[in-house]
Amino acid sequence: MKPDLLELAVVIPTFNERANVPKLVAALDVALAGRNWEAIFVDDNSPDGTADVARELGRVDSRVRVIQRIGRRGLSSACVEGMCATAAPIVAVIDGDMQHDETLLPKMLDALQADDALDVAIGSRFVDGGGLGEWDKDRVAKSALATRLSRRVLKADLSDPMSGFFMIRAAVVREMVPILSAIGFKILLDIMTASPRPLKFLELPYVFRTRELGESKLDHVVALEYLIALYDRMFGKIVPVRFAMFGAIGALGVGVHMGVLGVIALIGGDNTVSTYFNRSQAVAAIVAMTFNFFLNNALTYREQRLKTPRALLTGWISFCLVCAVGLIGNVGIAGFLHDYRAVGVATSALIGIIVGAVWNFVLSSRFVWGRY
Repeated sequence: MKPDLLELAVVIPTFNERANVPKLVAALDVALAGRNWEAIFVDDNSPDGTADVARELGRVDSRVRVIQRIGRRGLSSACVEGMCATAAPIVAVIDGDMQHDETLLPKMLDALQADDALDVAIGSRFVDGGGLGEWDKDRVAKSALATRLSRRVLKADLSDPMSGFFMIRAAVVREMVPILSAIGFKILLDIMTASPRPLKFLELPYVFRTRELGESKLDHVVALEYLIALYDRMFGKIVPVRFAMFGAIGALGVGVHMGVLGVIALIGGDNTVSTYFNRSQAVAAIVAMTFNFFLNNALTYREQRLKTPRALLTGWISFCLVCAVGLIGNVGIAGFLHDYRAVGVATSALIGIIVGAVWNFVLSSRFVWGRY
């Protein structure tokens, strides 16, 4: 390797890691001394100014680059953008919170440069010499469960498929970009399961560090994203994951609708619902659509979620109008099939529900969340 050729790009997805940026660059400078490398911070428009701190470093150190993403969120997709934005033949992914051991990077690079058949070198917490550091029992149990679930879709016998610390040939990633789901926060699992051929890998031990600065990004939404990513890899080609989420939330909305009717009956008696059936249905429908709108905004369309009061109000009105038309289409198509095509009640109703769901999903995606 000629000393003037770029050997390695270190991709660092960040969100609110302002304090850790200079520390990580300094650590990489020590760990990769004598190697030709660059660091690419892919920041999801952190409100704490993470991208600005990285840019200031980039002014005095040409090895530091920044991709500031506006209106896009997600660790996996950030990693994909960073890995596609370099001329380096080899790319590494490392967290920006200093919990991964950057001193392992030279060993990873040496392994890939010494063996042309090796595709990926992985930092593992579960091979001899590795460890979880100061994790509590609850987090260890959750990690073990996630690892077991991942093995249902994995094509390789990895000890640590949940690792977010690895190094891979850039050409391998670029070939797979069109088929990567880029959902959630486990890009390695996405790559290993998406590859049309088994990737040759090497696992190297490291001990997971305790975060010193900043706050952990692990929450219930991140856990949900992991399950969504697994679903997408297993069933996404049959039923797209976003439509599956939209439909599941719609099913919950039916429960909310019936629950509201039950509350009205409980408060005013059964005669209230019977006497004012249309009004009761309208109230229940509005509550259910409001429930569906906000849950879809938080989960199904998390990356495009509406935030300002005006955007939320406009989006809610648009969503209710879309769903109202979808309901009319649902009832109309079901009635037509039953009355004029002699289709059974259950089949007619099911077709009507599917048509209404597809209508609501397509138009909501385009006119409620797509416009923002």
